[in-house]
Amino acid sequence: MNVNAKRLILYMVGLFCLSLGVSLSIQAGLGVSPVSSLAYAISLTGGLSIGLTTILANVLFIIVQVVLNKRIELQEFAVQFVVSFLFGFFMDATLFLVQLFPTPETMLARGLFLVVSLFVVALGLLGYFTAKLPLMPYDALTYVISEKFRLKFSKAKISSDLINVAVAGAICLIFIQSFGSIGIGTLVAAYFIGKILGWLMPLCQKPLQQWVYEMKKAV
Repeated sequence: MNVNAKRLILYMVGLFCLSLGVSLSIQAGLGVSPVSSLAYAISLTGGLSIGLTTILANVLFIIVQVVLNKRIELQEFAVQFVVSFLFGFFMDATLFLVQLFPTPETMLARGLFLVVSLFVVALGLLGYFTAKLPLMPYDALTYVISEKFRLKFSKAKISSDLINVAVAGAICLIFIQSFGSIGIGTLVAAYFIGKILGWLMPLCQKPLQQWVYEMKKAV
C-alpha cells in the first residue's frame, strides 16, 4: 500500500472518529463541542438532520473565508466542500449508530458518554491532522482568521470557537428559548479535547507516521 493510500485511510478514519465523538456528545445531552455547536443549533431549530446542517454550517465557513480573503480559490473551496459533504454523511451515519444504544438517563451515564466522546474526538483529530490532507472549512477558517488579524493560531482558535458558540446559543435562544446545543459539555470539550490531544500526540503520532511513511525505527 502506498503512502497516499495510507494517508487517505488515516484521514477517513480520523473524520469518522470526529463524527462519532460529536454524536456521542449529542447523545449525552450536555452540550456539544464548539466546532459542532452551530450545526447542532441549526438542526435543533430547523428540524434538519445533523449531517445536512453540518454541510450548511461548513458552507457558511467557506463563505466567511471568501469575505475575509477577498478572493475565491475555487479548487481549494471545492475540496473543502467535498470534505464537508463526507463529514456530514459520517455525522448522520454515526448518530444513527449511537442512537441504537440505550439513551443515557442518569447524570452518571450522560457524563460517561461525554468523557468517551472527548477521547474519540481527540483520536479523530490526531488521525485527521497526521494525515496532512485538506482541512475542513472550520479549521481552514481559523487559519484565515490567524493570518488576517495577525493572531497566534491558539488565540484565533479561541476566537473562532467563542464566536461559533455565541452564534449557536443566540439561534437556540431565539427559536427554541433554550441554550440547546450549548451546555456544560461545550465548556468541558473546549478545555479538555486540546489537553487530551496534547497527551495522545507524543504517544501515538510517531507510530502513525512510521506506518504511513514506513519510517524505520532508529537502531
